[in-house]
Amino acid sequence: FFLRLLQMARWHSVALLALAATTSGAAAFVTPVVSISAARIPVAKGTVVRGPALALRGGRATLMMANPNSATKDAKYALLFDCDGVIVLTEELHRIAYNGAFDAFGLKVNGEAVVWDVSYYDKLQNTVGGGKPKMNWHFTNTAKAWPSSTLGAAPADAAAQSDLIDLLQDKKTEIYKKIVTEVAEARPGVLSLMDEVLARPDIAKAICSAATKAGFDQVVNSVVGLDRRGRFDVVMAGDDVPRKKPDPIIYQMASEQMGVAPENCVVIEDSLVGLRAAKGAGMKCIITYTASTKDEDFYAEGADAVIEDLSNVDLDRIFKPLMEGSGDPFAAFKEPPRVAR
Repeated sequence: FFLRLLQMARWHSVALLALAATTSGAAAFVTPVVSISAARIPVAKGTVVRGPALALRGGRATLMMANPNSATKDAKYALLFDCDGVIVLTEELHRIAYNGAFDAFGLKVNGEAVVWDVSYYDKLQNTVGGGKPKMNWHFTNTAKAWPSSTLGAAPADAAAQSDLIDLLQDKKTEIYKKIVTEVAEARPGVLSLMDEVLARPDIAKAICSAATKAGFDQVVNSVVGLDRRGRFDVVMAGDDVPRKKPDPIIYQMASEQMGVAPENCVVIEDSLVGLRAAKGAGMKCIITYTASTKDEDFYAEGADAVIEDLSNVDLDRIFKPLMEGSGDPFAAFKEPPRVAR
């Protein structure tokens, strides 16, 4: 009887989500979720539960349906893409958008306008993941004061500070979306690698970004395209998880949803923040550095490969040595460690 009720609830959820996706014109698959109490699922004594699922969901296990648009079938390996800096060189676009939001609200600290220059933003983006955490970190740790604005005096308590950050983030996203539409282009090799993995049934695929969903959607929909996006097994933005990178939870959740062990997952990242998230999840990580991250010592932080971009890398070069059990699977294409200056 219980199983019958569960089955009915499952397909009812599928129907409602499919209807919502159709009426909204959404091209990407929305994964329906049916939860049952973890207490009803027997777990052998001494069993190690992978990932954050039980803690994150308050003791509830989740049954996930596969994306019917994906070619993936019984995958034992997975390729996961970050978005900003990996798919598109967006960091300078983000900086311009932040400054536009600060200007729109007339932010001032001790009478000085709040402006993030290139060198400061390079450090900030390699320290903190996500837009709201960046602003919180800046006012708390760098400025050591909260700004006045067109709304009035500096916010005096945590609730008012959070409200200001929300407004700034909304304005920043509005500006960023306009910029992305006009100038964003895919980095070399990324779309061809995506096309390869989207056609492979034996390798699962995901996009996992710390970015706010609205800005993330604009980049992915504009540059990756709705057709490609709709064939990924997992697509997650920063709003979809409780903690931003460098916390590994976004990659842990992706591994769990794809059903692929972390040690068989390869993440493509561009920054120390993303690298720490990938390695914290127990995954291999290939860094495609940018102008603002090229001088970081990624190997010292555990990177498995560091390269300029994906123009000379295909799926077989990444996964064939891995599948054959190579101890250094990316040796054929990774750059050597740089000599300390």
